[in-house]
Amino acid sequence: MLRIRCRAARQLDTVLDMIHKLNLTTLELRRLYLVYYDLVMCYKIVFNIVALEFSEFFARSTYLSTRGHSHKLHVNHTRTNIRYNYFACRVVKVWNSLPANIVDFSSLCRFRPSLRNIDFSEFLTVQ
Repeated sequence: MLRIRCRAARQLDTVLDMIHKLNLTTLELRRLYLVYYDLVMCYKIVFNIVALEFSEFFARSTYLSTRGHSHKLHVNHTRTNIRYNYFACRVVKVWNSLPANIVDFSSLCRFRPSLRNIDFSEFLTVQ
């Protein structure tokens, strides 16, 4: 059993070396990129930059005394767990947690760079 563990550890080291040598991104980093691109698409839907109907994805939060920014969203509750992986459900939690003092909602050109200052690692879901 110990021999198998040592062999697995050596292979893991070689895989990590290969990732670094080939300049590949890790799975966690690719998932963080997806969070970033989800937020950019959400911005485009909320502010009518793309030809997608806002009401098909989200509803504005009716709770007026919210902390953070004023563009909070609400997604209807679903009975199935499958829907939680859809774009509309996946992005709302991250979108509503954006800090108002860091994120600039004035334009898309200002919104994108402001997202780079935020750590999204808490929203990574390991499946």
